[in-house]
Amino acid sequence: MDNASFPNTGLVRLTSILAPKGPIPVSKSTWWQGVKDGRFPKPQKLGPRTTVWKAEDIRKLFEGCDNG
Repeated sequence: MDNASFPNTGLVRLTSILAPKGPIPVSKSTWWQGVKDGRFPKPQKLGPRTTVWKAEDIRKLFEGCDNG
């Protein structure tokens, strides 16, 4: 995914975050372990089966990796 096409603001679902559609190249299980460990941003629950993250938090995560 081209990082320029990732939204700057708003809420995104996990399928938009993880590769191949998203900018973060990790598996679901690695992602959830990272959320639990505090390496990745905490999600927000919109409903019983809807989990989202702030696009700003995800953008900070992958832009910080590119700069380091």
